This record gives sequence, C-alpha cells and structure tokens, in this order.
Amino acid sequence: MNITFYGVRGSTPCPCAGNRRYGGNTACVVLESPGCDPIALDLGTGLRFWGETLPLDGTFRGYALVTHLHWDHVQGLPFFTPVHMPGSRFDIFGPVQDDGMQMDEAFEEFMRPPYFPIGIADLAGDIELHSITDGDHVVGDAKVRVRNVPHIGPTVGFRIELDGHTIVYVSDHQQPLDGGMDIAPQVLELCDGADLLIHDAQFTPEEFIVKAHWGHCTVDYALHVAAEAGVRRLALFHHDPSHDDGCVDRLLSETRDKAATTCIEEVIAASEGLTLHYEHASATA
Repeated sequence: MNITFYGVRGSTPCPCAGNRRYGGNTACVVLESPGCDPIALDLGTGLRFWGETLPLDGTFRGYALVTHLHWDHVQGLPFFTPVHMPGSRFDIFGPVQDDGMQMDEAFEEFMRPPYFPIGIADLAGDIELHSITDGDHVVGDAKVRVRNVPHIGPTVGFRIELDGHTIVYVSDHQQPLDGGMDIAPQVLELCDGADLLIHDAQFTPEEFIVKAHWGHCTVDYALHVAAEAGVRRLALFHHDPSHDDGCVDRLLSETRDKAATTCIEEVIAASEGLTLHYEHASATA
C-alpha cells in the first residue's frame, strides 16, 4: 500500500518559495493498493495534482473520505480532471451537518453560481455523494471506522484498515481551549495502536494562545495523542500557512526529540509528493 501526500497545508492554499519543500496545497492524501480502487482523504487543492497522475479515458474509479466541509478540504473537486471524463466514477463520503443537511445537498449548495461557475451536475463523470455516520463501514476494499472529532462544525476522523495495516486520519482536531491535554475518548479509540497517524499539527504553543478557538491544536498535542494511543508512526499534518520550510523543520526536530521518550517509533512532517510504502501484511501479522 502506498500513501501519498498531495496537499498538507491547512486553512488556505499558500504555495510560495518559502514553503517549496513541504508544499502549499490544502489537505489531500491518497491510499493506493494493487487491485483496489484508491481512497482519497479529503478533497483540498492537492486533489488536482493527484488527478494529473491518473488516466483521462473515463476508466477512473475511486473513493473519497471527507472529514468536514470547510473550504480547504473540498475546494479541489472541480479541478480533479478524471471526473470531467464520461464513464468515471467517484464515491465521496462525509458527515451530515448539524441542521440535517446531507452531503449531496451541501455540495449542491456551495458548488454553484454565484459562488462557483459550475455545479456538481456539470461534471461529466458519475459523482455519488454519501453521508456517513459514526460507526464501522466498508469502503471499497477497506474497513473504515468513523468517529466524531472535536473541531468547529461537524467533523469526523477515519481509521482505515487495508492490506493488514491501520492508517488513521485526524486532519483537524480542537485541543481543549485552555491548552490542556485531555483527549476525547472516541479519538483515542480511533487512533489506538495505529501503524500511522496523520494528525493536525497546526499551531505552536504561542500561536494557540491567540487562536485557541480556531479548531486546531499544537504540535505537542498531536504528539500527546499519538503517544497516549500507542501509535507507531506520527505524520504532522495541516501545517499552518504561515509556517515556512524552516519553521516546519524546527517543529519536526523538536517533536522528534520529545518523542524519544515515548512508544512512537518515528515522527515525520508530511510534505507534498511524499509517499509512504507499507508491504502487504496479513491482519494477524
């Protein structure tokens, strides 16, 4: 199984010379395994670049798991070229809104004039939008556990079991407003013993003091979640748009030093184009 990061930034796309190594596109991570249809995690602007690697003959089949409907997690869809081809199919799963609005209703609401020049129906491919609830599901060849994650608005995290490995994706996670380290039990359940945890790591402690109510967490909190859940590998993700390559390097170095006293085997900082490879393993390996 290959896990490729196509967008690693939070809040807004911000490509520039200062973040050339880590990248400036918003959230999109893709899981691919031979013989299985691929699964995208979120539909940020990084989705466009995944599309550039795919055939444009209408044979595309894939799935997407969307954590929530903030712009930085959905705005890549109309720029994903495979869905402009007749015959292609993309099944997209995401949470129901607080007012009961379903996924298809939500996309029809925000992807239309005057906010955008075209709507979902104008895409030539077959796009199916599914609302997904807290629970255990099957998506393609993967087992997917969905749990609510503290953020601003309905937000979920995903635990994906595929090829005998467990990948957890918690892109946006509200740390307690007082800067405390309490973790919601459903988040710990989601992350428990995962091979890889891709986790929100947007703020430094100093930034969190000012932006505590923005729905995110500190790098230290991401490390704490991973350590408490017994995660093997932590990928720092959803980098703040103000964090250039040097800043992310520094945060990564500091986090690795702190992780040395935990059970975590490796800490990385997600970067665009990075692919993590996991050999096939049986579920009992």
